[in-house]
Amino acid sequence: MAGRSVSAGVFFSTDSVQRMAFQALCGEMFAQLHLTENVDQVVEQLGQRQPDLLVLDLNGYNYLNELAGIGTLIRSRAGAPVLVLCPFDHTSWLPELMTFGHFDYRICPLIDDELRQAVAQALVQPVDAAAALQQQLLDKEKELRDVLGVQRSLQRALASIEPVESMAAHICLALCNFPGVRHTALLHMKERGDLQLVAQESRNHLDLARLLQRRDRLLQSPLRDIFPPLLSVARGELMLLDAPEKAGNPEFAMALHDRGVRMVLSLPLRAAPGGPEIGAISLMFDRHIMFSREQFACFTGLAQIISFALGMSALQHQNEELSGQLSQMSTVDSLTGAANRRAGEEMLDHELRRARRYGIPLAVLSFDVVGFQSDNDIYGSNVGDAVLRTVATIVKERLRTSDLLARMQGEQFIVIATHTNAADAMRLAEKLRKAIMEADLPSEATVVISLSVSQTRTDDGVSGVLERLDVALQRAKRVGRCCIELAD
Repeated sequence: MAGRSVSAGVFFSTDSVQRMAFQALCGEMFAQLHLTENVDQVVEQLGQRQPDLLVLDLNGYNYLNELAGIGTLIRSRAGAPVLVLCPFDHTSWLPELMTFGHFDYRICPLIDDELRQAVAQALVQPVDAAAALQQQLLDKEKELRDVLGVQRSLQRALASIEPVESMAAHICLALCNFPGVRHTALLHMKERGDLQLVAQESRNHLDLARLLQRRDRLLQSPLRDIFPPLLSVARGELMLLDAPEKAGNPEFAMALHDRGVRMVLSLPLRAAPGGPEIGAISLMFDRHIMFSREQFACFTGLAQIISFALGMSALQHQNEELSGQLSQMSTVDSLTGAANRRAGEEMLDHELRRARRYGIPLAVLSFDVVGFQSDNDIYGSNVGDAVLRTVATIVKERLRTSDLLARMQGEQFIVIATHTNAADAMRLAEKLRKAIMEADLPSEATVVISLSVSQTRTDDGVSGVLERLDVALQRAKRVGRCCIELAD
């Protein structure tokens, strides 16, 4: 402002610590207006005084709807200089106010020298208006190229739906393509309100987990009230910290300055517009950037894309879990945990084909919990169900991982024993018979186990094997209690 006096200055505030500094800066031409005044009257006064600069101080307000008249004042300037002083914790207001017209802004708190520089810069008039307009167009063109570049990188990163951790790593890498970005991070809300650092990309050796003193439960970090990404999640708002020292924590500011961080921008992530926050993205810059309305819109759009991708990843994960549950429901016997008849026959068919193709032995065992129906009649189905579950558990604990236990019907089961010949299958049957007879079963139950064993042949089908096993099992029942019969 050297060599130039301000013809008029208007300061819009109710109570600002910088009012005195601004009054000293503008001298006698200072005037103060209040929100309590009628907006139309304020616009009329501005028209009468025609000030060189309108300064709008937003300190002291908690909600944007308290500033309903601010947008009207910005629009009334019709391109004349406007300087908005916005507190750090309400920087989400800036994109909203930019819809009413162009203005310069500064993030508070400001020292007097910063305020003087801001006013001087806002009052600078271009010597060559045409050249200034041309430069503005070039700047807008560069902004557009930068925006399109990061959008393309992000689209490539999200070309396929992956687990959240892998997707987050690709997102952070893509966002580092924006000019001036030296560190990116993605915070994601897990179950029970557990906010976690799932990925980060650093070009300045900054470890965010070390800075926050944790990787999960980040909302319990000592920096939860000053670090922009944590505030974005807690408040659901965009946060812009244009100087680390403005957060009010010298140790935090020094840690960022040591890594070349001069500005931090964060945006909340939501699975649906207006829905709960599912995380935040963080971008740290190595320079000060005065964002335009288009750039703010770009970052907001990128946050929406990322939110959608994370939502799709979570949905795919849920679908896979549901698919697994449905598959289990369709193949597992709900009472015993063994495979059901359908799964048992499919497994037997598969193993018969494999044994035939590779010439490997395959044996199948069948056993029946004899005398079961009378126990149910006397003591009720609860006793019978407990016995079946116990028997199934005993058998499964003595099988290899490649073997399969299937409940075929009622109290009858089969065991598919891969890579097993008839002799080994008979020894397995004896081990199972002995374990079941020695088991601690419900005291009311009277259990008798009969077993049959068959080694499969190259021309066997599922029905043929099961028929031979059933014939042998009936023979075992006729011979006596707890017998084992080898099928023909």
